[in-house]
Amino acid sequence: MEFLGVLGVVIVLILGWGIVIYNKLVRQRNMVLEGWSGIDVQLKRRSNLIPNLIESVKGYMGHELGVLEKVTELRSKSMAPGSSSGGGGAGGGGGGGGGGGW
Repeated sequence: MEFLGVLGVVIVLILGWGIVIYNKLVRQRNMVLEGWSGIDVQLKRRSNLIPNLIESVKGYMGHELGVLEKVTELRSKSMAPGSSSGGGGAGGGGGGGGGGGW
């Protein structure tokens, strides 16, 4: 009879060990799935940000193009013969001799 008691305890221990291992494996599988889900969310957020970034760059590019064209136009007008500023180059002020206009 004592043998059956020991056998019963061994069987219960083996079943308990199996349940613990199974629960541990299920928990680890769920953690892996959660990790991949987080990666998918981040990739989706990044792919949604790219079109917004492109639109922002296009808007800024249009602004910069307008500014560059205006600066080029004003520079060519100021450098043209007969302009009111006298067509001076860099340095401003036009102080003669060494030292520039600083």
